[in-house]
Amino acid sequence: MRYLAEGLRLPTNALDYTILILYFVVVLGVGFAARASVKTSLDFFLSGRSLPAWVTGLAFVAANLGALEILGMAANGAQYGVYTVHWYWVGAIPAMVFLGLVMMPFYYGSKVRSVPEFLLHRYGPSSHLLSSIIFSIASVLIAGVNLYAMAIVVEALLGWPQWVAIVVAGLFVLAYITLGGLSSAIYNEVLQFFVILAALIPLTVVGLRRIGGFGGLKDSLTDSHGPHFVSAWGGTGIGSSNPLGANWLTIVLGLGFCLSFGYWTTNFAEVQRALSARNLSAAQRTPLIAAFPKMFIPLVVVVPGLIALVMEPDIGAKTSGLQYNDAIPLLMSELLPNGVLGLAVTGLLAAFMAGMAANVSSFNTVFTNDIWRAYIRKGRPDGYYLLTGRVVTAIGVLAGMGTAFIASSFSNIMNYLQTLFSFFNVPLFCVFIIGMFWKRATSQAGFWGLLCGTVAAMINYFWLYREDVISIPSDQGANFVSAIVAFVVGGVVMVAVTPFTKPKPVESLAGLVYGTTAPGVAEPPAPGDEAWYRRPAVLGWSALILAALCYLPFSL
Repeated sequence: MRYLAEGLRLPTNALDYTILILYFVVVLGVGFAARASVKTSLDFFLSGRSLPAWVTGLAFVAANLGALEILGMAANGAQYGVYTVHWYWVGAIPAMVFLGLVMMPFYYGSKVRSVPEFLLHRYGPSSHLLSSIIFSIASVLIAGVNLYAMAIVVEALLGWPQWVAIVVAGLFVLAYITLGGLSSAIYNEVLQFFVILAALIPLTVVGLRRIGGFGGLKDSLTDSHGPHFVSAWGGTGIGSSNPLGANWLTIVLGLGFCLSFGYWTTNFAEVQRALSARNLSAAQRTPLIAAFPKMFIPLVVVVPGLIALVMEPDIGAKTSGLQYNDAIPLLMSELLPNGVLGLAVTGLLAAFMAGMAANVSSFNTVFTNDIWRAYIRKGRPDGYYLLTGRVVTAIGVLAGMGTAFIASSFSNIMNYLQTLFSFFNVPLFCVFIIGMFWKRATSQAGFWGLLCGTVAAMINYFWLYREDVISIPSDQGANFVSAIVAFVVGGVVMVAVTPFTKPKPVESLAGLVYGTTAPGVAEPPAPGDEAWYRRPAVLGWSALILAALCYLPFSL
């Protein structure tokens, strides 16, 4: 993604820029409005645990609807075809339901302020510190992806120099998070969610009309790429070849279990939104509410990538000058009139800012509470940590600017993001899930399982795959294998280390291991929470059934 094609320059006018300026004004206004509610560090990092479920639910899905989702999934659609829907109905919805029904009672009930803090209670300081450092590094790297992708796109579409785009977006994210903390980020993410949809829906509708609807889309891709390209499971038998470079086993285990559950259940950029909910019921409903819009996102993200491939069959070819990441900008330049064009550019910038803000707000929480407060400056007044959080926010934004260009070696940023997730999220999920269901798992087992799982995933990717020691057809296929390796190695190490180390006393695991209950964790339903649509179990099963129905047409 070093450069987007110069031919994608958009014919923007004063109307488009007016829409863009109005959006930035509203974003800063939300930051100033949220500032009045920030009086303690809990307010800054977790919105005082006071937000309603519908707000945290929309923020939950919007935090993921950043550069990796819009540019990355459209690029995946153009490169891998309909196989990309696996990232939603296999690779998202089941894990989001599992988070809401199974894991949120542990997270929220233990009153932790972050995912690494849960490891502190379950395993002890060594695993806590290691996971905090790993997560902080991953957050900065992912924030950098959003910034870099935005800078390249804005340079191509609007003609702004890269450094101008990076500085402008970075400063706006810094301003509204520093002013209003997580509340500002969440309310802006709700706004950004609707702005993003308002940009992507017209793009998809006009694009489909241009190529003859879904029927024309399927016929064109079948003729040019074969029938497997328009089927989610076609050609995924073991030993068969397909554009994704993966078989059904690596899709189900690598993406559907390891990567999916690793990302949605342990990525604090997402879990933080649920932890800010006003009570346990609202926290459980947060990912479940988010699952419903999430299952329809492929229609406005993956489908545009397929449309771009029909309109520009050479996209991604070395001789074309267009990379897969160009799919969305290509459609914008070809299809949208002024006014709608301004809305689309605003939606794209909103997506980048939402993704960056999610990672920066989670970074400042983990670094301040789990590293600075826990190990460097203990026992200071609350106001000191509130100020530290604001300073760390600035550091996170600046660090994100510095790491942005690491993404430049990947023509498909989703490949890069999935690589990071296989390194950092999957080993963490392995340690979490074993510790939550096995009382005997020890502190030393958690530390070495996390470390060995991370190292194993890196060895698989950088040595076995990159050096062609083993043959894997694609980057995404390699990521699925790395995820499986990380989980298996982490689990084996934990099982091997546990018998030779001393476990924590059973009474100290109350509320941290399945089957135990901590005093005060259970709480009566809030008034109105007895209604069927506020019951997590009903929402969870409904989401799974609806996702299966959405998935069915693409699986035939």
